[in-house]
Amino acid sequence: MSPFFPISGTVMSIDIFPISTNDKSACALLIALRSKNQDITYFIIDLNTYFINHVTLKRGDYITAFYDTSAPVALIFPPRYRGVVIVKNTRDSFVKVDYFNNQLISSDNKLKLNISPKTRLLLPNNQNFLGNITGRNLAVVYSFTTKSIPALTTPSQVIVLCQ
Repeated sequence: MSPFFPISGTVMSIDIFPISTNDKSACALLIALRSKNQDITYFIIDLNTYFINHVTLKRGDYITAFYDTSAPVALIFPPRYRGVVIVKNTRDSFVKVDYFNNQLISSDNKLKLNISPKTRLLLPNNQNFLGNITGRNLAVVYSFTTKSIPALTTPSQVIVLCQ
């Protein structure tokens, strides 16, 4: 099972989210997403949330938010998850956030990475990643895959999630 779970929907609101009762920093946000089946899910966005292509969200954007399935979650409804990776959905690219083993195969065995010299290997702060990407949690941006199992892709960028 993947350590990250995606939820897609339309951004309904973006509000300040105080991390503690005395927090006046306004450095965290609470984003409300409405899915296609009309469910509402909230995502807490903080300084550790990575936005693919460093986009700025607004109401009405259709996004996918990934959260860590092993992180603790308050038992409230609708749920509030900490956003790990946010992507503004486009028709020409896909994003997978998952653990990739030493053969660069995702934990669900659905995607295998073929890293080319044109693949950008990045840290979340948009600096080049100089280490080995195997055996890590990665956010992978790609366009095309083969129809094999696992599907093979040459991603345009790989973001190493170092947390």
